[in-house]
Amino acid sequence: MTAAPDGPSSLAATFGLAGKVAVVTGGASGIGLATAQAFAAAGAEVVIADRAEASEEVLASVAGPRRADAGPRRADAVVVDVADPAAVDAAVDTVLARHGRLDILVNNAGLALRRAAVELPLEDWDKVVAVNMTGAFLCARAAAKAMIAGGRGGAIVNTASIMGLSGGGLYPNISYQTTKGAIVNMTRALAVEWAPHGIRVNAVAPTYVRTPFIAPLLAQPELVARIEAMTPLRRLAEPEEVAAAMLFLAGPGASMITGHTLPVDGGFLAQ
Repeated sequence: MTAAPDGPSSLAATFGLAGKVAVVTGGASGIGLATAQAFAAAGAEVVIADRAEASEEVLASVAGPRRADAGPRRADAVVVDVADPAAVDAAVDTVLARHGRLDILVNNAGLALRRAAVELPLEDWDKVVAVNMTGAFLCARAAAKAMIAGGRGGAIVNTASIMGLSGGGLYPNISYQTTKGAIVNMTRALAVEWAPHGIRVNAVAPTYVRTPFIAPLLAQPELVARIEAMTPLRRLAEPEEVAAAMLFLAGPGASMITGHTLPVDGGFLAQ
């Protein structure tokens, strides 16, 4: 039986990304950094796209020791404001100039401004929409243009959230919840639109993850205890656990999966 294009030919190849160029937005810390490290370990050339220049320590953690069978591990970085269309297009042009191709995009840059809806200034709403929703679209659009021109297809993985699939309830977070819900349906719509070009579009919906992004919440033991009580596995997630899902959806093992949002939530949404 002939394998599907870019499909896994062995168990070892299921998570292999050798020869691929991957861009991870918001890749300098948290889930993004864990994802960049996982992709590099799988053999990809990784470009960290963040609003500030990635430090030498961050790049070294991505480019560190490599598997003997995975080829050289390389890490690169570009500075980009994902809410700026010109900056996004320029960043993709830089990736193509340096690496010659773009195979994978992880849309991970995000912003949360936790306010009650009746107290949320429109300015803060606009900031969250610009990064979480418009930024994700701009990056996906620019990446897809490069993938279509390259003629090799590609994979886009968006970072959604359990808050995009539920109403929350622990505290008000309307702008974040709304934009992450939009990411879920944007994932479906782009998956359908770009399928003829061999571009798969999926999303991961993490629960609360122990990263600097939720540092204000981690500083509240009572709130952490409530989150753990609402989670069947009774704990928060680690960034590496989300990165593993990103790696699967971006790789050949998911070659027949598109338009899907995968919760990584310890059972939070199953109740």
